Amino acid sequence: MAGRQCFHCKQWIEQGEEHDCWTTTEAALTEDLSEDLRDAYERLRETAVEFGEQRIYASHHSIMFARTSCYFFVRPKKKFLEVCIFLGRALKAPQVKRAEEASKVKIANLLRITHRDEVEPPITAWLREAYEWEDKKKVKSKKLKVKRKPSAKKKR
Repeated sequence: MAGRQCFHCKQWIEQGEEHDCWTTTEAALTEDLSEDLRDAYERLRETAVEFGEQRIYASHHSIMFARTSCYFFVRPKKKFLEVCIFLGRALKAPQVKRAEEASKVKIANLLRITHRDEVEPPITAWLREAYEWEDKKKVKSKKLKVKRKPSAKKKR
C-alpha cells in the first residue's frame, strides 16, 4: 500500500487519491463563537473591507486579510478573538498583549478582542496603518534600488 500521511490534517492518503484538507472556511471558524464575539468579528471584517481591495480567506485556524501579503489575521478562540496586526513597529498600548518580531521588517502585534465595542480607534487606526504600510514598504524598497556608478577597480 503506497501512500502518505497529510502533513496538515494527519489523514492517510492512498497513492493517486485526491485530497484537499484546506476546506476551512470563514463560516466554519466563526460558527461556534458567542454572539458578542461574532459581532466583534463582523465589525473587524467590515472595517477591513472599507480599506479597499484585498483577499480575505481562511487558513487553518485563522482568517487572513491580505493585499499582496497578510497585514492582519484573526484567530477565533472560545472566549476572545486573537488579532495579529503586522506593522513596522511595536505598538505600545493597553490593548496590545505582546509584540514579537515576525521578520526583518514586520512586527506582529497581538491583541485580544471580546466585544464589538472594542473595535474602534486606536484598533481601527492600527488596522488601516497596517493596510497602508505595504505601500510605504514598496516606496522604501524603490528608493533603495538606486543605481550606483561602478567603482573603479585598481589594475595590478
